[in-house]
Amino acid sequence: MSQLSAILIGANSGLSQALALELAKDNVRLGLMAADTDALAPLAEKLGPQTELVAIDIQNPEACREAFEALWQKLDGAALVVINTAAGGLDLDLPWALDKTVIDINVTGFTALANAAFARMVEQKYGQLATLTSIAGERGGPQVAFHASKAFQQNYLQGLRLHAQRLKLPVTITDLRMGYLDKMQGRGSKLWSAPLPVIAQQCVKAMKKAKHTVYVTRRWRVISWLTALLPEYIYNKRKYKG
Repeated sequence: MSQLSAILIGANSGLSQALALELAKDNVRLGLMAADTDALAPLAEKLGPQTELVAIDIQNPEACREAFEALWQKLDGAALVVINTAAGGLDLDLPWALDKTVIDINVTGFTALANAAFARMVEQKYGQLATLTSIAGERGGPQVAFHASKAFQQNYLQGLRLHAQRLKLPVTITDLRMGYLDKMQGRGSKLWSAPLPVIAQQCVKAMKKAKHTVYVTRRWRVISWLTALLPEYIYNKRKYKG
């Protein structure tokens, strides 16, 4: 049996690296795409000599697509592509520069790569595309562009899932809907935070089960449900510090 390959886009983040280590336990050959490949050297050493490192500028979508295509060919296809674009930032003055950066990365860059991955999976007639989105995409919020960009990602993934069904192909589209992990970990919350290896394990388990939408960690499904029930006049009364 030939070795399975996976491409992980946005590999500089701590969670992406935990995902890479978790996937490597199943002897998956990895292609890591990131802004700073030099910083991935320690990880690549753990993963082994077959690991491919590719530098990308997510704000240059055409160059990203070319780099993805080249990596896809080098790996002779991939059974799994994971996209992790998480540009954000809170500034209550809502500067255009911040919103533009978030949109360039989380919308344009994401779409360029998700589109390329889906096209190649249709061509090879199988595969799984997974994206780390956020429960922030389910309602608007103070990080206006971030919330909106994650909503875009969730809707785009649902659209790709529709097309996979239309084509009657075993192409799985997985929305890994993350909670506010960084915020809760920063507050030291034991109830809502979790170590990155645990989060990565839950992500990989969900992908193996070919789930369409999964909340990570699982308890965030409750928060999602409760937030959806809040009327806007209450939801909008929350206070934020810039």
